[in-house]
Amino acid sequence: MNFHTLHLFEGYGIELEYMIVKSDTLDVYPAADMLLDALDEANAGDDMLSWSNELVLHVIELKTGGAVPSLEMLPAAFGRSVRRINEILQPRGGRLMPTAMHPWMDPLKETRLWPHGSGEVYQAFNKIFDCRGHGWANIQSMHINLPFNGDDEFRRLHAAVRLALPLIPAIAASSPLVEGRVSAFKDARLDFYRNNQRRIPSITGMIIPEPVFTRDEYEQVINQKIYADIAPHDPDGILREEWLNSRGAIARFTRNAIEIRIIDMQECPEADMIVAAAVIALIRALADERWISCEEQAQWDTADLAAVLSSTILDAENAVIRNTNYPAAFGMPPAECAAGDLWRHIAGRLSSWQADSAYFPGGFDEMLRRGTLSRRILGALGGRPDPERVRAVYAELCDCLDEGRFFRGL
Repeated sequence: MNFHTLHLFEGYGIELEYMIVKSDTLDVYPAADMLLDALDEANAGDDMLSWSNELVLHVIELKTGGAVPSLEMLPAAFGRSVRRINEILQPRGGRLMPTAMHPWMDPLKETRLWPHGSGEVYQAFNKIFDCRGHGWANIQSMHINLPFNGDDEFRRLHAAVRLALPLIPAIAASSPLVEGRVSAFKDARLDFYRNNQRRIPSITGMIIPEPVFTRDEYEQVINQKIYADIAPHDPDGILREEWLNSRGAIARFTRNAIEIRIIDMQECPEADMIVAAAVIALIRALADERWISCEEQAQWDTADLAAVLSSTILDAENAVIRNTNYPAAFGMPPAECAAGDLWRHIAGRLSSWQADSAYFPGGFDEMLRRGTLSRRILGALGGRPDPERVRAVYAELCDCLDEGRFFRGL
């Protein structure tokens, strides 16, 4: 995914992760290697996308083969890949499931790591952290890669991304269940994600990146600290790479991009791309200094932003933002407000979403009205969900993914 020749917002890289489940029970199905072998045999490629494995055998990743200039064609492209994969899985007893967490997986019993190429990396992670946990084996997400060219563009982009990150769960949360029970968190995936490497805290930091705005400063303050802390546990240096950094957004200097990692998967590619368009539009407005200057954005304290993020991880769009300076950074009066109300304010004041088509703003307005997927899942489940009701709701979500439609309940 080469971004080296691109400037700010001249291209995008999108990665989507899906769970492979059994068709009859919807239990996790560790079949990614079988699926990728079958895809190779069937020559089932797509000119826009590629497929790859992830850490565990029940997850498959679909991604743009490089930077694409527009999001507009991606819902159809990802939809084609989803349907093709389901066609291959169906006679083998499997299908794809959306959302950010499998709702009843027991990772201690069901985790199977990818054993093939790059297996030494996964084994190194497993040796240090024990990957039999939700924070490793059950956290499916969308990644957005945004290009920059030189330190000036990196500064503008990194300052904007830091300020935008806390608002993402307020539109993207889709993980309200853990092991068949309703979680306290609407974005349970992110709660597990921020805690999965506590043994070496510098790897994830506070999820919000530190306020560093040049490549040299980033390498010294963030990457070198991580490498030094991992070294006693990784004597062969297998993990000494920039992707070891697990903040919510990381600088990928090898491809001149910032990779955003904290976006829960939605019910279908169209919904994923609406979320992506909204996130990109917000970051672009900040980078263009729509409300406050880049210098003002850069002054935001990491702990203050992490506190806002903690509130949206807990309660998504209904989270109350108590730091009154935060909504003021987006042109609202300095007062406490709900995260969903802040998003509505932002949406109403962006004259162009910079997302190639009027389709995205209209879809985002509808998404704001319906609420996050977590909220809709809980609404469909009612009170205290029983296993059969949970299975029925997630079967409908699987149908939504295959058919490319929004989830509106049962």
